[in-house]
Amino acid sequence: MKLFCGVMALACGSVALAGNNVPYPKENVAEFVVEKLDVTTLPSTIRPKPEKRKKTFGDYSYVTRRLDEKEALVEATPGGPQINIRILELETSGIYVCVGGPAKNVSGGQIQRVFLLKMKNASGLLKGNESSKEFDGCPVIGVDPAAVTDSYGD
Repeated sequence: MKLFCGVMALACGSVALAGNNVPYPKENVAEFVVEKLDVTTLPSTIRPKPEKRKKTFGDYSYVTRRLDEKEALVEATPGGPQINIRILELETSGIYVCVGGPAKNVSGGQIQRVFLLKMKNASGLLKGNESSKEFDGCPVIGVDPAAVTDSYGD
């Protein structure tokens, strides 16, 4: 009985892990990111103000101004804030991107970060987390006030 339970646990575990390996495209990666990125996972100083039922650049009516294989530039409105997305590295576990743009409510004006984008399933959205992995082509610029706390933990 213990052997059977062990075999079942291994089988279920491997199926669960295989389910998280969503195949990412090898071509038109920047276009894929623009279409599938959950912008609510970007730093608060770059992303649009959160609104109910809006998640993607398309939902927020952003327009793609420049798009090639490895880079995209999206704009909120003509002449409005722009977000630059550069593909840094494509792995089976996710897509490393450099996200940069004007920082709202911050002096200095610009913010840039490396994010690791992942999808849980093929019909879901790309969710981003700031990455500790460093790339020469994407140095950290600016400060996201939401990520800073004072010495009292506030």
